[in-house]
Amino acid sequence: MARKPKGPKEVEAQKYPHKRVNVPTAELESAAERVIDRDVRAAFERRDPDLDPQLVWRGKDIADWSDLVVPAPPLYIQEKVHPKVIVDDLMRQSKARRPERDDDAPDLFADFNGVPKDAQAEFYAHPQNWSNRMILGDSLQVMASLAEREGLRGKVQCIYIDPPYGIKFNSNFQWSTTTTDVRDGKADHITREPEQVKAFRDTWRDGIHSYLTYLRDRLTAARDLLTESGSVFVQIGDENVHRVRALMDEVFGTDNFVSEIVFAKTTGQSSNEIAGVADYIIWYSKTRDKLKYRGIFNEKVEGEVGGTRYAVSKKRSEKGDDRLTTSSDLTSQSPGTRYPVQFDGGEFFPVGYWKTEEASMPRLLKADRIEQMGKTLRYTRFLDDYPVNPINNLWTNIGGVQSRADPKIYVVQTSTTAIQRCILMTTDPGDLVLDPTCGSGTTATVAEQWGRRWITVDTSRVALALARARIMGARYPYYLLADSAAGRQKEAEVTRKPPRAGATSGDIRQGFVYERVPHITLKAIANNAEIDVIWERLQPAVEAALADLNRALAGHAEPFEVTAGGRKGQMIDFTAGPEATVEMPSGERAPAAGFMEWEVPREAPAGWPGAAVQALAAFWDARIARQREIDASIAAAADHEYLYDRPYQDTGKVRVAGPFTVESLSPHRTVAVDEDDELIGLDEDPADPPAPDASNDFAAVILDNLKTAGVQFTDRANRIRFTSLQPRPGDYVCARATYEDEDGAEQQAGVFIGPEFGTVGRQDLVLAARETADLGYDVLIACAFSFDAHSSEFAKLGGVPVLKARMNADLHMAEDFRKTDKANLFVVFGEPDIEIMEAADDRVRVKIRGIDVFKPQTGEVESGGPESIACWFIDTNYDDESFFVRHAYFLGAAADPYKALKTTLKAEIDAEAWASLNSDTSRPFDKPATGRIAVKVINHLGDEVMKVYGVG
Repeated sequence: MARKPKGPKEVEAQKYPHKRVNVPTAELESAAERVIDRDVRAAFERRDPDLDPQLVWRGKDIADWSDLVVPAPPLYIQEKVHPKVIVDDLMRQSKARRPERDDDAPDLFADFNGVPKDAQAEFYAHPQNWSNRMILGDSLQVMASLAEREGLRGKVQCIYIDPPYGIKFNSNFQWSTTTTDVRDGKADHITREPEQVKAFRDTWRDGIHSYLTYLRDRLTAARDLLTESGSVFVQIGDENVHRVRALMDEVFGTDNFVSEIVFAKTTGQSSNEIAGVADYIIWYSKTRDKLKYRGIFNEKVEGEVGGTRYAVSKKRSEKGDDRLTTSSDLTSQSPGTRYPVQFDGGEFFPVGYWKTEEASMPRLLKADRIEQMGKTLRYTRFLDDYPVNPINNLWTNIGGVQSRADPKIYVVQTSTTAIQRCILMTTDPGDLVLDPTCGSGTTATVAEQWGRRWITVDTSRVALALARARIMGARYPYYLLADSAAGRQKEAEVTRKPPRAGATSGDIRQGFVYERVPHITLKAIANNAEIDVIWERLQPAVEAALADLNRALAGHAEPFEVTAGGRKGQMIDFTAGPEATVEMPSGERAPAAGFMEWEVPREAPAGWPGAAVQALAAFWDARIARQREIDASIAAAADHEYLYDRPYQDTGKVRVAGPFTVESLSPHRTVAVDEDDELIGLDEDPADPPAPDASNDFAAVILDNLKTAGVQFTDRANRIRFTSLQPRPGDYVCARATYEDEDGAEQQAGVFIGPEFGTVGRQDLVLAARETADLGYDVLIACAFSFDAHSSEFAKLGGVPVLKARMNADLHMAEDFRKTDKANLFVVFGEPDIEIMEAADDRVRVKIRGIDVFKPQTGEVESGGPESIACWFIDTNYDDESFFVRHAYFLGAAADPYKALKTTLKAEIDAEAWASLNSDTSRPFDKPATGRIAVKVINHLGDEVMKVYGVG
């Protein structure tokens, strides 16, 4: 028969009924400034230091004088991403190349927030639709903001922390999306991201003492975020596992320790001593007696743990039952159950007492769960009675991250299986998972797969660029929801009960429909009254088939030797008369010329007549049918263990990641002034400046180096050399500089200095340019280690040009090198080269020709082509309020993020559409209703620039 053609696969994304607070976007930062209190701090109570033995390290005593107080800056949304939008667009493009075309496409971004239009600017006041979150910034400040501003204290079910295993740079950061090779001590491999440099220098400047302070602070914040039933996991290597365990005892209390999990890595490092092949996951609960725990199981395997005593029974194999079996004692020492049992023509008394009541023993016999061993009876157990073992804290089957399905893309990427087990053991679908150490996004992608909400945080743009691409292109199984029509039907099929009535809403909080395994016990079988019903219904067919067999063999000349039961070793003479009987040891009477049920062979001996062979087959059919139904009843009535890692799937659907946002802290630097509005720490006499102290006066260091080095443009021959540079008090403009233009005319410039560790946003530039114009200066020179994507489109305010000078990260270590006018410490680099082209049907396309790439290792800017771009996004209908990723293109990805989806959706999306994702030219799209589009470009170093274009 020809196979029925499958219909097209449906693409779905997980939806959550949960809400989150309304966080402003970067575009609405100026509006948010008026309603958000910036000076918010979160206080986290420390544990009583007298409760437990504790570690002591340098600086701890001073920290313990007060609670942990952390700044809680507001968060700003940089991007809103809905991967289903991209996949749906590809499917429409493919469909458009077929005869039938359907241009009707719902706008999935239309209700991304679910906030009334008139309340969208009331930030942190109104709940909005849940979307998962990827946040750039220091994890401690982010956790403080989540706790204090967003009310997430006591709302997080699971926190997974994968801190650096040590204090080497290569155990912390990756400098580019193009390679996972990071070598400690190699200058070219040092990240120059300001947040990363701060994280590294602040955390490890005092060695292990800094490491312990770093970790204790984050564990303290994590404790406050956890629900009472929540869990925290810390993954760590053998270098610091003992210290981390002591720290967690201090923060969470020894009573809340759950387990120390040992899991195998890929291979041990080459060493002259014994190789280390294991890492550790330390597990603590918020409150141990309220811990949420969902058991995870390993399958029992013959000859391995839990399956060593099982084998195929020869006797049962002769009956056609090749299941693995073992036997256990049917007797106990509890008095009151001593009685004779008749079995296969014999009579047996216990040595002690039977384990079940006399009224229940017949059910064990009917279920074929009793076997004779010597002179006693034993209970038969099958391997599939309980075919699993609960996992313990030794995980040897984890493996590494080099699989083709889940390739390694980050220098310190964690095994997916390890995180998956931790999340499944301690959460339910819809629960919230937090990872303050995002890395490549393994926790986020695991949480997404299993229907958990997630928030992940990292200080590295490179890490978030990798994680964003990984999640946007991921394919996930579509699991059947318990609260769905298909889920209820499957649950009814599995449990052999009618489907639950009532409406369904697809609420993920009710969980999935899981596979389950029976936990069959002797007691469950003995108490299963349905066995009696099945026996009464099907036993007549077995007895009729046995009578037919005995009639077919009547008069057969060759006797048969019995191999089991009370007549074992005796011969059945088929020529004896039909009325002749023999007495069994049990006292039962058996036909002298025929079989009892337990005596019937599985295969017919040679020489049996054809009628007997047919009757034998009918007998076994009837007996096997009876046994199967009894076994099914036993399995259905038994207790079950849910396999939380094996929900049922709808293979006709494929799931992509649900909506998520990319967010960041928005740090601002406040210029310190004294009571006379003079800059604190800056000498008024520029002719005799004091030697700057980099640790105390960042502005002095920058101005001193700016005066010496000047500002370098992309063209190496073009450099601004200052004739004077004088500090001045001001809100944003902190210095007045003069230089000569190409005609020799003197120009005045205002100098704005961004934060020492952070990012300058568009609003900072607007205010600084306004102040420059008020002062009557000709140009603004904005110096920063990093500019956000929205600032890249701001180049002029009125008649005041804005030069954005990227500061070399060497200025973080300014005291360690000699100032020179040849150093490229302040470099102005260009914007992405983008062309907007007309397309058919009054549509448009965008082509990206390249981008200037700032090389932090050399401090120079190189003009790169499309190959220098990691990915670029388009909001094809930009509304000046939010950047929605409606088109996404990945040019330089070493691993194709859409590889899995391509395989699954090859029938729904053609090769041309997939190829467009790896292109420097966009797919055609309709002209925007807003009249504007926004293009965001991200290079391999994680730098972002965004340009907004008017499209008529």
